[in-house]
Amino acid sequence: MADQDSQQTFQRRSANYQSATWDSDFIKSLKNHDVDEIQKHRAKKLKGEIKAMIGDTDVNSLTILELIDDIQRLGLSHHFQKDITRALDRIFLSVNGNGTNLRADQQISVHATALCFRLCRQHGYEASQDVFRKFKDKSGNFMKSLCKDIKGLLSLYEASYLSFEGENLMEEAKIFTNKHLKGIKEKIVDKDLVEQIDHALEMPLHHRMSRLEARWYTEAYGKRNDANHLLLEMAKLDFNMVQSLLQGELKEMSRWWEDIGLVKKLSFTRDRVMECFFWSVGMVFEPKFSDCRKSSTKLISLINTIDDIYDVYGYLDELQLFTAAIDRWDIKAVETLPDYMKLCFLALYNTTNEMAYAILKQKRVNIIPFLTRAWVDYCKAILVEAKWYFEKETPTFKAYLESALVSASMMLVSVHAYFLLTETITKEALECFEKKEYHPLIECPSLIFRLSNDLATSKAELERGESANSILCYMHETGLSEQEAQKHIRKLIDEAWKKMNKERVAVDSPFEKPFIETAINFARMSRCSYQNGDGLGAPDNQAKNWVLSVIIERFWASC
Repeated sequence: MADQDSQQTFQRRSANYQSATWDSDFIKSLKNHDVDEIQKHRAKKLKGEIKAMIGDTDVNSLTILELIDDIQRLGLSHHFQKDITRALDRIFLSVNGNGTNLRADQQISVHATALCFRLCRQHGYEASQDVFRKFKDKSGNFMKSLCKDIKGLLSLYEASYLSFEGENLMEEAKIFTNKHLKGIKEKIVDKDLVEQIDHALEMPLHHRMSRLEARWYTEAYGKRNDANHLLLEMAKLDFNMVQSLLQGELKEMSRWWEDIGLVKKLSFTRDRVMECFFWSVGMVFEPKFSDCRKSSTKLISLINTIDDIYDVYGYLDELQLFTAAIDRWDIKAVETLPDYMKLCFLALYNTTNEMAYAILKQKRVNIIPFLTRAWVDYCKAILVEAKWYFEKETPTFKAYLESALVSASMMLVSVHAYFLLTETITKEALECFEKKEYHPLIECPSLIFRLSNDLATSKAELERGESANSILCYMHETGLSEQEAQKHIRKLIDEAWKKMNKERVAVDSPFEKPFIETAINFARMSRCSYQNGDGLGAPDNQAKNWVLSVIIERFWASC
């Protein structure tokens, strides 16, 4: 407990957060464009025609694979999951009898092989990296002739990011394609092709937020001479329909945020309901998961507020009181807290209990023990980090990562998401939330979030006196430069992606597909939010444009 003298040493800090880019008045002004019966009828007709295209057994496998890839990148796959699965089963089982490995015929191009490999791993088949050995020369290097095939290079580049740990061939493919795509684009006249290469090199498809990709790809696809106009029409129509639903949810979340009044009473905290909702859309955009999206928005908003209390405003003795109150999870605990913490505690307490009540009504499972444990673990972790600040301690790199895995809040998010996304709640899955060692689908997104955050925000944190982030701890422990520390952090992020890729195809996973994809999407949102700065702390023009493109701006017929 901090004594009076030591507390006076510290002043209330401020992160000097910018005011909300999207205030409640703006959100209220959004005009939901209701979907009329004509649009619904047209969408239904288009879905039927696209289903027939996916199921057409008279066309070759590459045509079907390219169709599936277009459907996914256009953001339409949520309508055709069963059709896509049947088509891929048919293709993969015809390639190899039991479907456990993907073997490509010697005559198949690098584009066809790489596309098949990527879709295979995306949909749970453990395809072998050996399918790419035939594209190597006698010296063991990738053939130089591949450099003439830009489509093939792009496909191989995208496939390389679906690799597992220890797959050296895939790592060689990543290095090879990165190098040659960068060299080739300087010689290309076609602006659309250069745009495709730049887009891929900026961030691989596997790491991108799906709705941002759907917006970009729909616009890019519309420029292609070979574009399927049925697909393009469906993509625009569906994007607008989903966006209309999202705007309705956003208005509801804005009213909730305004009603709980944390921003008005706690001037030091971030007012980011739009950005929190955007995060939730990035995690799970499908219309049927509306409850999960809204709960995640509330959760992330509360995490932001509590993080600002621990990371910016609170004194150590106050933080210890708040942590103890969370540990008790008793409404009477509010009496032990300073006034500014009381509102926050009650908002958290009431919101969490309301979420648990909704799940109890719907699925007859009491999830309060899981939610409260996740909140206690989170608050204890960020309390440890607050102590490092107040005591001016730089922890070991290992100690920092152990705390960071919890303070990254993925466990909190995943516990809530699991119960909202999962049809059949299993004992095996629940045990994953009770073990001290995190399951890779929780650990890896947590690590990616925390390390991506550190790479983007370490300068601002150090300026306000923080003594611990991954870069600083690694430099302090090893004596290496900041540049070398950042290189090591990026390597850890890369390894975490490979572990997640492996979990995606695990036949014995305790989790259903919607939860697995949401966990991966959490990592994708980390890449998105911290790509060029701090998307939650200090949203820039790019972050604003992302929100505009996904939540605000509709597609028009002329797009």
